[in-house]
Amino acid sequence: MSVIAAIGLFVFCLCFHAGCTDVPVGTSYLSYVDTRVGTAASTTRTAGMFGKNTEEYGQTLPAVLEPNGMNFWIPQTRDSEKKCIAPYYYRDSLFQGFRNSHWIVGGCTQDYGSMTLMPLYGTLRCQAEARATRFSHADEVATPAYYAVTLPDEDIQAELTARSRTAIFRFTYQKAGKAYLVVTPNSDEGLGSVHIDTVNGRIYGCNPVHRIYQGWGEPAGFSGHFVVELQKKISGYGTFATDSLFDASLELNGRQGVGAYLAFEVKAGEEVLVKAASSFVDENGAEQNLQAEIPHWNFEQVRCELTDIWEQRFNLVQVETDNEEALAKFYGAFYRASFLPRTFNDVDGRYPAFATGTPIMQAKKGQTYYDDYSLWDTYRALHPLVNLITPQKGGEMMQSLVCKYEQGGWMPIFPCWNSYTSAMIGDHVASVVADAWSKGIRNFDINKAYEGLRKNAFECPAFLEEYRNGMGRRALDSYLKFGYIPLEDSVPDAFHTCEQVSRTLEYAYDDFALAQIAAALGKEDDYNALVERARNYRHVIDPRTGYVQGRRADGTFLDENNAFRFTRFITEGAPCHYTWYVPQDPYGLMEKMGGKDCYVAKLDSMFSEGRYWHGNEPCHQVAFMFNYAGQPWKTQRVIRHIMDTEYHNTPGGLAGNDDAGQMSAWYMFAAMGFYPVCPGTPYYMLASPSFPSVTLCPERGRPFTIQARGTSEQNIYIQRATLNGQPYLKNYLDHADIVKGGTLELEMGPEPNREWGSLPKDCPPEVIRR
Repeated sequence: MSVIAAIGLFVFCLCFHAGCTDVPVGTSYLSYVDTRVGTAASTTRTAGMFGKNTEEYGQTLPAVLEPNGMNFWIPQTRDSEKKCIAPYYYRDSLFQGFRNSHWIVGGCTQDYGSMTLMPLYGTLRCQAEARATRFSHADEVATPAYYAVTLPDEDIQAELTARSRTAIFRFTYQKAGKAYLVVTPNSDEGLGSVHIDTVNGRIYGCNPVHRIYQGWGEPAGFSGHFVVELQKKISGYGTFATDSLFDASLELNGRQGVGAYLAFEVKAGEEVLVKAASSFVDENGAEQNLQAEIPHWNFEQVRCELTDIWEQRFNLVQVETDNEEALAKFYGAFYRASFLPRTFNDVDGRYPAFATGTPIMQAKKGQTYYDDYSLWDTYRALHPLVNLITPQKGGEMMQSLVCKYEQGGWMPIFPCWNSYTSAMIGDHVASVVADAWSKGIRNFDINKAYEGLRKNAFECPAFLEEYRNGMGRRALDSYLKFGYIPLEDSVPDAFHTCEQVSRTLEYAYDDFALAQIAAALGKEDDYNALVERARNYRHVIDPRTGYVQGRRADGTFLDENNAFRFTRFITEGAPCHYTWYVPQDPYGLMEKMGGKDCYVAKLDSMFSEGRYWHGNEPCHQVAFMFNYAGQPWKTQRVIRHIMDTEYHNTPGGLAGNDDAGQMSAWYMFAAMGFYPVCPGTPYYMLASPSFPSVTLCPERGRPFTIQARGTSEQNIYIQRATLNGQPYLKNYLDHADIVKGGTLELEMGPEPNREWGSLPKDCPPEVIRR
C-alpha cells in the first residue's frame, strides 16, 4: 500500500469511526509499518555470531491484531505447533490459510490453542500441505490493521482485519463456481474436535491444550475454543481426518488432522465474508466474543476501528523527521513491542485459572487479565516502555501476575500458556513489579505481590517436581548458603542444568529489585537482607581477570581462559557478556574490576574487539554503561552504530529473536535517546536521539519532548543540553522529570564533547548501599 493510499484510508476512518479525534487528521504512522520485517533469517551484522543458527533468528509474525490482544491473526505458511517453528516464514512460497496464532512472538516457544481457516476454489483439499497454494510477497499488503494477499491458483483475493478476539475476512472470487471454506483446529497431538451448525453456517471447534512442550511445565489444562461463521448460504458440508473425508458429517472428535468444511456457490467478482472468534474458556465464550466485537458484517468498519486503535497507540510516541526509513524502523519496532503480554480473558472477564485451567476465574470489571510474559527478555525494556506510555495497562499486567500467585501458590518466573514454565533463569517478576511501583503505578495489589515475591526469594519448593515446573527459584538453597551458586550445583531444571554464574548474577539483581519494594513498604529487615544479597555478584568475579568465572563450593575459581567463549555456567553467552550484568551497582563493579580505568578498558574492548553481541538480551545494557564512568559520548557513538547495523527494515532485519518485543523495545528507547539500564529505579541513561523531535504523550499524562537539534548520521554527539530552558549536565534522565512534562533540548554535533556529563555529579546516582 502506498503512503498516499494509507493516509486516504486513515482520513476515511476518521470520518467513519467515532472516537478518533485525539489523532491529528492526516497523521498516519501506521502507513510506515511492514509487519514482515524480521520474518526471515537474520542478515544483520551479528547474524550467526558465536556459532548460533541464524535460521532460528528474526522470528516475528506479520500479524493483524490489537495491541496486547488475544489473537495474532496471521497468514500461515507452516502447519506446526512445535517449539521454535514460526507459523509464517518469509522464505516460504505456499500459503496454507489464516491462523489465530498464540505463538509467543520472537521467542523459541510453541503455538497453542490455535485454528486455521482457508478459502478454496474448485477443488476441496483439506490437509495443510494439500491445500497449500502459491502466493507472492509482491502481492501481500501487511500492516498491523489489515492484511491482503492474492492467491492466483484459487483466483481469490483474500483480505483480513480484526479485533482482539475476533477477525473478519473478505474473499473476492474472480470466477464463478464452487468454493469451500476449510477449518482445522491445530494440534500436534491430534486432539481437536469440530461440529457444524448448518442453519447458521457455522463451524465450532476445540483444541485441548493438554500439555506444554515436554519439560516446560505441567499440563495447562485448558482448551482453545473457536467459532467460524460464513455469511453465505451453504450448499454442502462435512468433516475430515488425516486420511478420511466424511461428506455431510456434522461432527468429529479426537482424530488426527481433524477439521470441517463448508461448500457454497460463488459468482465472478463476488465478495464472501467470514468471521471467526476464539476463547480459552468455552464455546459460549467464543460466541460472546464474536457478537461483542464484530456483531455486523461491515469489513471496512472493522478495518477502520483497528486502524484507529493503532494510530492512537503510535501517537503515544510522536516522531518528527523527514527520514521515512527511520520512521519505518521506529514504528515497525513499536508494532513488534505491542504483542505481549496477551489478553487472556473473554469479553465477559472469564479466563481459565492459572496453572490448572479449572475453575474458571473472573477478571475485575473493566480490567484485563494478561498472560504470556517472556520475563527473562521483557523486564529489560518492554515492561519499562509499557510503564512509561501506558501505565494503566502496566498496572493491570502486574495485577495479572498477582492473580497467578493467588491461584498457583508461587509468583511465576516465566508464565506462558497460562502455566508455570521452567523456561530461562532469574526471578524477574520482582523486576517488573518493582519497576511499575517505582514509576508511580498503583492499580495493583502491591502487598499481595510482595507476599508472593518474598516467597520466591526466601523459600525453596518442597518437591523436586515444583522446581522442574518453574515454581520458585532454582538453586536458591545454594545461593543462600554460599552467596553464589557453585559449579557443583546441578540446578534441577529441564533445559538449563548449569548456568550457575548467570543465575547468581540475575538473583543478585532481582534481590535488589525486591529490596526496593521492601523499602517502599517499610519492611526494614527484609530490605537489609535483600540489599546485602544484591551484592552477591562480587562472589563470582575472578579478581585475577576482572571477568565473571565459575566458582566451586570450596571458594576456588576455575583456572581457565574462558572469558570470551561460551561456557556451561553462563546463559546464552560468554563470561565477557555477563560480567556487565550488574545494573544495580556499576560503581561497585568498577571497584571489583580494579577501578574506573579498568572498567572502561574492558567496556571499550567489548566493541573494539567485536565481543558485543546484540542478538541476545544479556548484552542489551552494555552500551549504556559508559555513562556511569563519565564517558557518555562513547555510549552515544556505539548506540548509533548498533542501531545502524543491527536493525534494518527488511525481512531479515533483526539481529536475533525479537523475544516478545524486547529487541524492538530496545530500539525504541535507543532511537528516542534514553534507556532503562536498571528497571526498578527511576533512571534512564541518555544516549543519542536519532530524530529531530520525539514527543512522549503517555496516557493520562503530560507530553514530554526531546529535541535533538542538528541530529544526523554524522551529528551523533551531545554538545550541550537544557531541560525546560535550564542548563542540564546530567547524562541521565529521571522518570519524575518525564512525567512532569516539558522539553529536553539537545544540541548535537559531529565530534564528542568530552566535558558534558563527565563529572561524578553528572553521572547516575548510586542506588545500592556499598
